[in-house]
Amino acid sequence: MSAVEAKGVGKTFATKSGDVVALTGVDLTVEPGEFVSLIGPSGCGKSTLLRLIADLDTATTGELSIFGKPARQARVDQDYGIAFQQAGLLPWRTVAGNMELPLELHGVKKPARAARVRELAELVGLSDFVDRYPDQLSGGMQQRVAIARALAEQPKLLLMDEPFGALDEMTREYLQGELTRIAAETGAAVVFVTHSIPEAVFLSDRVVVMSPRPGRITDIITTGLGGSRTEALRESPEYFAKVTAVREALHGTPVERANER
Repeated sequence: MSAVEAKGVGKTFATKSGDVVALTGVDLTVEPGEFVSLIGPSGCGKSTLLRLIADLDTATTGELSIFGKPARQARVDQDYGIAFQQAGLLPWRTVAGNMELPLELHGVKKPARAARVRELAELVGLSDFVDRYPDQLSGGMQQRVAIARALAEQPKLLLMDEPFGALDEMTREYLQGELTRIAAETGAAVVFVTHSIPEAVFLSDRVVVMSPRPGRITDIITTGLGGSRTEALRESPEYFAKVTAVREALHGTPVERANER
């Protein structure tokens, strides 16, 4: 059973100046444990599609299922976790308090919450910081807390909307590596929205390329880079070839390389 299946999905927004078609005819399947990135120009509907999967909005046309269920039922069943560009941590709660929040809201008893926080803190490398408050953490550490919170209820699907977009490049690359490890260890499928071609290629099994509005899928690039995503990968010819392939799919024309001029 697919983690995500979209068939002919479209979304139209009503505005004062008329209807705006944000998405049209989107067909996409994400398999369990697969890492899929959505990339395209601003306004192409990447985040809109993620919001439809998360049941934060409803599709105007088409069918969308999460593990064979309607998106709303998947949300009720906590089949997915979600993380945004802003960590959105509660400043009055510690790292542990933020991590355990979904469990607390769903009535999980304190001993079980504490045990899960220990697991999550170890998973994201924050075991020594569980008693700190958000304003005592770096931006990268805050995002790790947000990822841990999204994983609190052991979801089979992780939805991420540019979670590293506001971070400096060194922190961003470090967290990309951490995310591939976390995804591998948890076995969760990931749908990841980004504007960064190198990020999409480094992280993903497949990169979904979307067109300007009305957003539709124009190409899907399989990276074929294997399960181990180390820093050495960023310097490999295979990685550069896939970055070029995604760039060409985005621009619709071959990219001239420096040594070909």
